[in-house]
Amino acid sequence: MTVRSYSSTLGQADRLNISSSFSVFTARTRTINTEVIVKPRERKQKSALRQINNEQDLFQILKPYTVPSVKVSLWQTFNTFIPLLATYYLMYLSLSQTYWLTLGLGVLAALFTVRLFIIQHDCGHMSFFPSRKWNDRLGYICSFFTMVPYYYWKRQHALHHASNGNLDHRGIGDMDVYTVDEYLAMNKWERLRYRLYRNPLVFLLIGPWVLLFYVNRHWTDPKQYSPRDKRNVVISNITMAVTFVGLSWLIGPVAFLKIALPVLYIAAGAGIWLFYIQHQFEHTYWKPDAEWNFVRAAMQGSSFYKLPKILQWFTGNIGFHHIHHLTPGIPNYRLEKIYNENPEFHDVFEVTILSSLKTMFLSVWDVKQQRLISFKELKQKYA
Repeated sequence: MTVRSYSSTLGQADRLNISSSFSVFTARTRTINTEVIVKPRERKQKSALRQINNEQDLFQILKPYTVPSVKVSLWQTFNTFIPLLATYYLMYLSLSQTYWLTLGLGVLAALFTVRLFIIQHDCGHMSFFPSRKWNDRLGYICSFFTMVPYYYWKRQHALHHASNGNLDHRGIGDMDVYTVDEYLAMNKWERLRYRLYRNPLVFLLIGPWVLLFYVNRHWTDPKQYSPRDKRNVVISNITMAVTFVGLSWLIGPVAFLKIALPVLYIAAGAGIWLFYIQHQFEHTYWKPDAEWNFVRAAMQGSSFYKLPKILQWFTGNIGFHHIHHLTPGIPNYRLEKIYNENPEFHDVFEVTILSSLKTMFLSVWDVKQQRLISFKELKQKYA
């Protein structure tokens, strides 16, 4: 898919990284009623105690939550980094026992890596510390463990926030989605390629390797990334190579690969799944640029992934994704508090681990029905 470069999105993307992002899209707001954002049949309804008549009201509600707490941020950094390093050490010790124990510890290390990535993600949004300098410093340090170039991904992710749900600006920081008409216009090889790309066995089992060793190792559209972003990718690649070689020399290449690869693979797979389920569901939001609305894209085009508390902790509350997309300048540790204190954010698409499995085969956007459909349904209705 060809993604059109456009300077206005870059401007929006940069502004989305500041804590006052609630005011970025005021010029595009329209009067709506949140009761019609998602239809009753599309998800479990929850009653909202207060009706919002203007989108700007939502930003005003969120504004007080955008101030980060240095104390909480430091504690979150400590309770993520230290256990991750300790788990890596235990994995090394366990190699003298049974590798099943090593793999079990690897799952734990992967979960801590996901949590570390959420911290890197917040630093990229300038929401973890009041200081831009310390956000960038910590985010950069996190990237050595997540293997995700900090500055490059920071820009890419900001572009994702500025274009999520926009049919004219797809393919930025998310899975590609084609419409029914676009799919029907493809030749048989293009269809096969897209079907493989959207196959859950491919994007969940092969996708992590592609993400780790291809997607995050080079930049896509050079016009959308600054020289610093590009340097960051090169430095990240060099650092990754030096780390692999150095640790292989220190503990042996086999031992290193037995420890590092399962952790990185599981963490990358979890990241792919989280990004997938947070925007790829039946009644999500896709509109052409002329009709696109930032608030609707956040509230209707982002799910509330209701996870067990332990997984919510490891994923840094990212399941409250609709709130995060409304104001990315909010630290992750405030998202649940916002949800609990403000019923305006309850009336959205809610998904659980079990119900999320039903979304895996939804692959094509039906513009007429305004819903994501499977290849099977596409064949039945349009072939």
